[in-house]
Amino acid sequence: MVKAEGVHKSFGAAHILKGIDLEVAPREVFCLIGPSGSGKSTFLRCINHLEKINAGRLSVDGELVGYREHKGKLYELRDKEVAARRRDIGMVFQRFNLFPHMTAIENVMEAPVQVKGESKANARERAATMLDRVGLADKAGNYPSQLSGGQQQRVAIARALAMEPKLMLFDEPTSALDPELVGDVLDVMKDLAADGMTMIVVTHEMGFAREVGDSLVFMDDGVVVESGHPREVLANPQHERTKSFLSKVL
Repeated sequence: MVKAEGVHKSFGAAHILKGIDLEVAPREVFCLIGPSGSGKSTFLRCINHLEKINAGRLSVDGELVGYREHKGKLYELRDKEVAARRRDIGMVFQRFNLFPHMTAIENVMEAPVQVKGESKANARERAATMLDRVGLADKAGNYPSQLSGGQQQRVAIARALAMEPKLMLFDEPTSALDPELVGDVLDVMKDLAADGMTMIVVTHEMGFAREVGDSLVFMDDGVVVESGHPREVLANPQHERTKSFLSKVL
């Protein structure tokens, strides 16, 4: 579903990604861990072309992200073409990014109506189904300010799901939440995994990675340091840098 080949990304003189190679299979739950500044979130944002890579190749479901290839050269797609491909990729951010002037159900409806051109009636029906799926059917008429952080994040997940994506990206979705609210969001993500959604999750929740993840990658300083099955990496890390990091978070 996702293939990265020698992906590099710089911001000015700062070299953030230094040749990332990895693959994510359909229906896989792929967890990315590592210290702040290691490049995890930048890589996630490159997958849906929110950030443009400087070198390498990145494809989703067999299609290059943000580019087309012609006679061995890559040409950047126009914004409209990028947006069309991005519709298949749902993203849930650390901060919820809900529209404050819209109710929960209006937030979930907005993209299908504006981007896909769906009728409001169809979009509202699906939005109600998505809110029910994340356990918030009774909050459809509430504004974000009337919801807890965990509830807002579940609305954000419902909003991403309303576009019927083939891939879901989660950028530390629980790190801005009070500890008692984390479980509800992780439960929704576990349900998605059980339903076969392909997911890439940047997380500090090692329990989630151990329980739900199919693959785990530890990144540091813009490179993949270690990868493998989450339980094996977490229980028996092979690299000294991985051991050092896990000793502080487990």
